[in-house]
Amino acid sequence: MNKIILTTAIAAFLLTSCSSVKKTATNDLAIDNPIVTTLDLTKVTNDKVPVTINPGRFSTDKVVYRLPRVVQGTYSVSDFGKYIDDFKAYDYDGNEIEVKKIDTNTWEINEAKKLDKVAYLVNDTFDMEVKGGIGGETPFSPAGTNIESTNYVLNLHGFVGYFDSLKNNQYKLDVVSPSKFKRTSALQEVNTKTSEDGSTLTSTYFAPRYFDITDNPMFYGELDVQEFKVGDIKIVLSVYSPNKKHSAEKIKAVMEKMMQAQKAYLGSINSTARYDIYLYLSDGTEKAPKGFGALEHHTSTVVVLPEAMPDQALAKSMIDVVSHEFFHIVTPLSVHSEDVHYFDYNQPTFSKHLWMYEGITEYFATLFQVNQGLVSEDEFYQKIMGKIKTASSMNDTMSFTKMSENVLDEPYASQYYNVYQKGALIGMCIDILMREESNGNRGVLSLMKELSLKYGKNKPFEDDKLIEEITAMTYPSIGAFLNTHVVGNTPINYNEFFAKAGLTLEESKVKTNYIQNNGAMIVKADKATETVRFTDAVKANSFWAENGAQPNDAIKEVDGVAVTKETANQVFTNMYMWQPGKEVEVKLDRDGKEVVIKTTLTQSYTTGTSLKENPNATQQQNELRKAWLKG
Repeated sequence: MNKIILTTAIAAFLLTSCSSVKKTATNDLAIDNPIVTTLDLTKVTNDKVPVTINPGRFSTDKVVYRLPRVVQGTYSVSDFGKYIDDFKAYDYDGNEIEVKKIDTNTWEINEAKKLDKVAYLVNDTFDMEVKGGIGGETPFSPAGTNIESTNYVLNLHGFVGYFDSLKNNQYKLDVVSPSKFKRTSALQEVNTKTSEDGSTLTSTYFAPRYFDITDNPMFYGELDVQEFKVGDIKIVLSVYSPNKKHSAEKIKAVMEKMMQAQKAYLGSINSTARYDIYLYLSDGTEKAPKGFGALEHHTSTVVVLPEAMPDQALAKSMIDVVSHEFFHIVTPLSVHSEDVHYFDYNQPTFSKHLWMYEGITEYFATLFQVNQGLVSEDEFYQKIMGKIKTASSMNDTMSFTKMSENVLDEPYASQYYNVYQKGALIGMCIDILMREESNGNRGVLSLMKELSLKYGKNKPFEDDKLIEEITAMTYPSIGAFLNTHVVGNTPINYNEFFAKAGLTLEESKVKTNYIQNNGAMIVKADKATETVRFTDAVKANSFWAENGAQPNDAIKEVDGVAVTKETANQVFTNMYMWQPGKEVEVKLDRDGKEVVIKTTLTQSYTTGTSLKENPNATQQQNELRKAWLKG
């Protein structure tokens, strides 16, 4: 239930109707007094979609309508009300009723008994990213919206709001679109109707409650769609590549292999009949989205990545990103707290257990690859060491539960990224401890399966009792670990856990890329000068050291693209993908003097700590390692 940043690097700069829909016969589904909502994609004016909401009759004098301030999974304020224009309310005679705007996301209607419908226009968020949003930050791109003639990213929380008193009411959603558009949605489609001239199509969807509106994004437009099965789960992959550089068929091959391995790893967990992957590939133009990564929903994920990525780099990123999101079918779909189950979109409270939602999920996404033979053990160890290095650069003495519970506020908000680093390492430590306690028979996956059986998607746990319950279900050592290192503020000594698995640390020369040293950034943003500069770590990066780059050099231009607040994300994403043999030209500013580095990339190295098998490990330690990695 969270966003994933594409790389550590990107985290630093986050400055004919063909369809794939879940269908059901109309007469099989009873829709009683639903809130009738219409999005008309055929009447877009100035990049604004008209929306109408008909809630039925009210018996109260006053009602409140809201767009979400926060949506599940983002752990940040999005304020989707900022993107609403021309909000109006009408009575049953078509006359306007007075509306009072209470705050950014809230409208109050005092003559509610007369209210027939509300209507408004919706701006998309992708267009606003280059402008820094309307009055502040824009939503993280995979949580955002897009309105253009060839593609509509319909994260419905950006279009459809809710009446405070009707969040649990059913919704009937009509989407009117050009009939030539392809469309994908996991929402139940109960009807379709084509206009007399055949030019438009109205698709009618059903949502049991407002949560299902927000939890089921849609794609409309010039899409490339592929489907495949993973066990009993239908996977629908929808790709929008504006310049047709990548195809759904090619990406499907990567996703199918990966997700078959995930399902083999998960075993009996099978909590959804369908899973949707919506991939928007950004072409880097002015109005294209800049926030790369993914936002998961319970049975789908929206992914935004650069279209310029080579096939191999895109495949790797999709494996890392989508594998994390798919594992969310374990938590929070099957295991979640009351904060998740009864989410408040305006004034949310947050669970203490991001170490589980995000950390365990990220750990699964890392471990399953070595478990199923998709990566080598050395590659797995390298990922683990990268997470340790990144986590060590953050606040290692901050209580993880306290950070989770207060994640919207500082000093906790800036530590959120650690849920994917230290959070995953917490999962690793619990896994090793459980393997040790059970002679290799139980691990963190078996724990999550037991929690899934106890709770499931319709029964939340009590946040304050989770650690107590986990301790009772496992071993006292697990409770002691969680209370000391997750609730408490004691840093984890990872060497103790590696020793249990017969591993030792060695200093060695390791391959790295051109913006990191073994996972640690060698560039940082200088807010005072609005530049990006090399840090002292650049001296330990062999490529830059050999080409004369120095600490505090400002990176002015890369391959002809000036580095600005608007372009930095794209520029450094491209640099992250650089491969040896590429011709590059980088212009630096060194105390007002321009320095040009024009050369051919060579493999860059740094000195790092590597995990190696200890030749003196005992048989018991080696067996624990085998159970941990392959059990």
